Amino acid sequence: MSLPVFLAFFIFLLTLVLIIWRPKGLSIGFSACGGALLALIVGVVDVQDVIEVTKIVWNATLALIAIMIISLILDEIGLFEWAALHMARLARGNGMKMFIYINILGAIVTFFFANDGTALILTPIVLAMVRNLNLEEKMILPFIIASGFIADTTSMPLVISNLTNIITADFFNIGFFEYASKMFVPNLFSFMTTVIVLMIYFRKTILKTYDVTQLKEPKHAIKDMKLFRLSWLIITILIIGFFLNEFIRLPVSFIIGSVALFFLAVTSRNETVDTSSVIKSAPWKIVFFSIGLYVVVFGLRNAGLTALLTRLFEASAEQGLFIATFAIGFVAAILSSVMNNLPTVMIDAIAISDSATSGVIREALIYANVIGTDVGPKMTPIGSLSTLLWLHVLAQRGIKISWGNYFKIGLSITIPILCFSLFGLWITLMLFY
Repeated sequence: MSLPVFLAFFIFLLTLVLIIWRPKGLSIGFSACGGALLALIVGVVDVQDVIEVTKIVWNATLALIAIMIISLILDEIGLFEWAALHMARLARGNGMKMFIYINILGAIVTFFFANDGTALILTPIVLAMVRNLNLEEKMILPFIIASGFIADTTSMPLVISNLTNIITADFFNIGFFEYASKMFVPNLFSFMTTVIVLMIYFRKTILKTYDVTQLKEPKHAIKDMKLFRLSWLIITILIIGFFLNEFIRLPVSFIIGSVALFFLAVTSRNETVDTSSVIKSAPWKIVFFSIGLYVVVFGLRNAGLTALLTRLFEASAEQGLFIATFAIGFVAAILSSVMNNLPTVMIDAIAISDSATSGVIREALIYANVIGTDVGPKMTPIGSLSTLLWLHVLAQRGIKISWGNYFKIGLSITIPILCFSLFGLWITLMLFY
C-alpha cells in the first residue's frame, strides 16, 4: 500500500472513530472538519476538492436544516404529539393496531420531514406516550425500535426524505417527479416489510391491550389553535412548492428555506413558540459535518477506492438488471454499515458516474445505491447519522440499547427489508422503464 493510500484510509478511519466515539462530547462537525484539515495538510486532498465538495453538499445540508426548523416549530405547537395520540386512540385499545398505526405515522413524518426529523422528534413523543401506559420496559422496546427503524427504512419516497436522496438527486440532476416515480414502489415494499418483520420479531412483547383513558385527549397536545391551523397551511405550501419546483428547478433548499423563514417570522410574534430556541436547536453542525466528511471521502476517491468500485459496478452490470440492482444495493448497505451512509452515497455516486453504464442499468445502479444507503445502515449503530442521533436521544431519556443487542436486532430486521426494497426497484424498472 502506497503512502497516499495509507494516509487517506487512516484519516478517514480516525475521523469516523472520533465522530462515533465523540470523546468529551466532541462535536461531529469539529471531528469532520478536523479530518478534512488534516487531509489538506498531508496532501490527500487539495483546495479544489474542498470547492467541489461544497458545491455538491450545500443544497442538501441547508435543505435538511430548513426541514428540521419546520419540524421543530411543528413540535413546539404540538402537531406531532396530537397525531401520535390520535393514532393511539384510533387503535381503540388494541396494542397491535397501535403498533401498526405508529409505524404509519412514522412513515408519513419521514415522507415530508426527513428521517432525522422522525428520529429526533417523533421518538421522544412515542416514548413518552407508551410510558404513560405504565408498560414494562420490554413492552416499550418494540415501539422505540419501530420509531427508529421506520425513520430510515421509509426515507426513500421523496428527494427530501433523506439527506442521501438530496445528494444523489443533485449529483445526477434528477427531478422531483422523476425521483418519486422510481422510488414509490420500493418505499412501499420497504414499509410493508418493515411493519411485518417488526411484528414478527416483537410478536411476544407487543402489548395486547391498553387502557385508552390513560392517554390525554389529542386536543390537549395543541399549544395554540391558530398556529395549529397555520401548520396545515405551511405543510400544504411546502407540498405545492415541491411540485412546482419540478418545472422551475430551483435548489430544493430554496423552497424549504423560504417556507422555514416564513414560518419563523409568523411564529416569532407568538409566545407559544420560542423561535430563538428553535434556531439554536437546528442541526447547524450538519453543515460542517457534511463538508468535512465529504472532503475526507474525496481523499479515498483520490486514493483509488472509487476506481475499484467502478470496476465492481461494471462487472455487476454485465450480469443483467436483477444482479446489478441487488449487488449495488448490498455493496452500498455493507459499506454504509461499516463506514456510515453519508460518505458511502458519495463514493458510490462517483463510481457510478465514472462507470461505462447507461440506460436502465445506470438507473438501477443510481437508485439501488439510494436504497442501500437509506435502508442498509440500520444493520449497525454507526450506519447513519439519524441512528446515532436516535440512540443519543434514547440515552438522554434513560433507554440504553447495547451495541450487541442492536446488532442482533439490526441484522435480523434490515436484511429482509433491504431485499424486498431492491426487489421493488427491480419490478419498477422492469415494468415502467
